[in-house]
Amino acid sequence: MSLSGKQLGKKGEIAARQFLLSRGYKVLESNYSTPLFEIDIIANDNETLCFIEVKTRTGVKKGLPREGVTIAKQKKIIMGAQYYLSLNKITNTRLRFDVVEVLYKDSSHTACDITVIPNAFQGC
Repeated sequence: MSLSGKQLGKKGEIAARQFLLSRGYKVLESNYSTPLFEIDIIANDNETLCFIEVKTRTGVKKGLPREGVTIAKQKKIIMGAQYYLSLNKITNTRLRFDVVEVLYKDSSHTACDITVIPNAFQGC
């Protein structure tokens, strides 16, 4: 079964969300977006507010999924986080920027490896 990039990304985000929930994260928002930016998942991990980018791939020919989180993408996520914090009047809280890698092992896109990279980059 061949999926478009968008379909694969959505499937990866669902898998990542389920994985995070199973690890005790409390998901607050999924696909939080404004006209300028999107944050895949906003969640609490204990007392830390996490802004999470999910990257999904079907192989490593183009590199690991985490390598797709470029400096430009990081800047957009940071701007999105600043907007979210301001809009929700959130201050004096611990923040973290994580990346979740979803790497599908087979062409049926049923089996995958998921890796959470806490503090993948710094911001705010």
